Amino acid sequence: MKELVELIVKSLVDHPEEVSVTEAIKDNEHVISVSVASDDMGKVIGKQGRIAKAIRTVVKAAAIKSDIQVTVEIMQ
Repeated sequence: MKELVELIVKSLVDHPEEVSVTEAIKDNEHVISVSVASDDMGKVIGKQGRIAKAIRTVVKAAAIKSDIQVTVEIMQ
């Protein structure tokens, strides 16, 4: 899942070298944290959070196939 999120986010931003994606497992749930440059934050979140919601939807759909629970957090 980490690779999927990283691929999506890097294709959206202007500074892909500053994208950092980490994955941790908390209480049988995978938590993926995404950190981007401050200039690119708006591109990842989108207007009214639409792009962030779309990223979460795609990741959750992929997680269902793997039978795991995934949460995507966007950090500054």
